[in-house]
Amino acid sequence: MYSTSDFRKGLKVTFKDEPYIIVDFLHVKPGKGGAFVRTKIKNLLTGRVLDETFRSGEKLEAPDLEEKSVEYLYFDAKDGYVFMDKDTYEQVHLTDGQVGDSRNFLTENMDLTLNFYRGLPIGLDFPTTVNLLVTKSDPGVKGDTATGATKPATLSTGLVVQVPLFVNEGDFLKIDTRSGTYIERVKK
Repeated sequence: MYSTSDFRKGLKVTFKDEPYIIVDFLHVKPGKGGAFVRTKIKNLLTGRVLDETFRSGEKLEAPDLEEKSVEYLYFDAKDGYVFMDKDTYEQVHLTDGQVGDSRNFLTENMDLTLNFYRGLPIGLDFPTTVNLLVTKSDPGVKGDTATGATKPATLSTGLVVQVPLFVNEGDFLKIDTRSGTYIERVKK
């Protein structure tokens, strides 16, 4: 059981008999009346985001989620995204809808956590950052560096991010998987 004081971004809870993840929350203590917590919660089955308010001290159960360590193998147009369970070596197939925008961070042989709810795969937990190769980037123009100028760069997964002018094709970049933004250039 989780109390409202335990709320944090990324916490998985059961609400109305379905698994949700807390996207955002705010503890509010009005001058008059009891304290409450305003939350944005995302349904892990449907992807729908709700704005809910909970009274301070209200309790929510932890969802019946099973987490398995998997390795991403490949994408197949017929079977979708193919993952291998690292314990049993069984292959798990996810559709494009189940993977969603996370496909922009998938690289072959990447280790991830796959969440199962009542035996069905429902989503992936990514590391906070991933290193991706720049496949297309225009050269920086000298004199455009007045105040933190950026340019678009296409990464090996097809993701396009804004990067500083010194980034070139062939560089590896550390990308934040939560926001999809550039963090820094890394040596591979």
